[in-house]
Amino acid sequence: MSVVSESISRRVTLGYIASHYGFGLEPKFADGVTVTSIADSPNSVRPGALYILKSNDDPSLLSLAVARGAYAVLVPPSLLSQAQSVGVPALLSVPDQETMGELASDIAGTPANTMAVFVVCGEDDEEVQADVVRLADFLHMLGNPVGIVSRSGSSSLERELELTYPLGILDVQHTLAVCSEDGAAAMVISADNQTLRPGALEGVSVDVLGSIEMLNKAQGAHVLESVQNLYGFSIDERKRLVTCDEESSWLAGQASVAGGLQGQRRLSLAIAMALDAGVRRSNIRNALRVSKEMQ
Repeated sequence: MSVVSESISRRVTLGYIASHYGFGLEPKFADGVTVTSIADSPNSVRPGALYILKSNDDPSLLSLAVARGAYAVLVPPSLLSQAQSVGVPALLSVPDQETMGELASDIAGTPANTMAVFVVCGEDDEEVQADVVRLADFLHMLGNPVGIVSRSGSSSLERELELTYPLGILDVQHTLAVCSEDGAAAMVISADNQTLRPGALEGVSVDVLGSIEMLNKAQGAHVLESVQNLYGFSIDERKRLVTCDEESSWLAGQASVAGGLQGQRRLSLAIAMALDAGVRRSNIRNALRVSKEMQ
């Protein structure tokens, strides 16, 4: 897991976690203990963390996590005795990825709910990452503070974030929390294998999913389902996969864009995704006009 140094202000009691997620808790009287972050490697533990020991991890990592300031641990029930030996409360469960996503989001303060979340997918990882940059630039042009999650460079507004890829569930939630605290109004995520591990977007509610490929309605529905199953995000069932269309291509053609046809296609997808998010056409036209006049 990558280390994101900023603290997360959400405070959650062990009693809440145990009752809400159906975990065991030992000792029972530790239900009032509060955790403020979540970690799955000792190196990423900060004081107040809930440390998660995965089933195939070495139990000796528990002592390292506690030495670094973990207030509690989450372990499989079979490792209760090892957990008790390190002197902090233990939550008992083997949570699946969906539960881990919900728990990580919960402790992080559900940061995805504070921003419009855009996800770009496609067959070519590097092209997906290039489209993420184009979309982030376009959303910024429209006046939105933007965060980016991408192997080619993650950032929170204007500052770069040092992350280790591909990202897992906890990495994504930490990064979203940092961007939310910085004031990001929109988040653009690259859904590619270089950037994300399978299931990394569990606990993330996505507002717009776009594809770099031109797809018909049936193909789009299949890709949306496949990408959702791979990365685990939730999305409104009424939403469709967004691709370039006639209107977005026409609008992109009115702008002066570097990169020839490829640059125009990237801008077209950015426009289509912005329209799907509810941005007014007049605002898009004005932004494109101002951008053209400044060149």
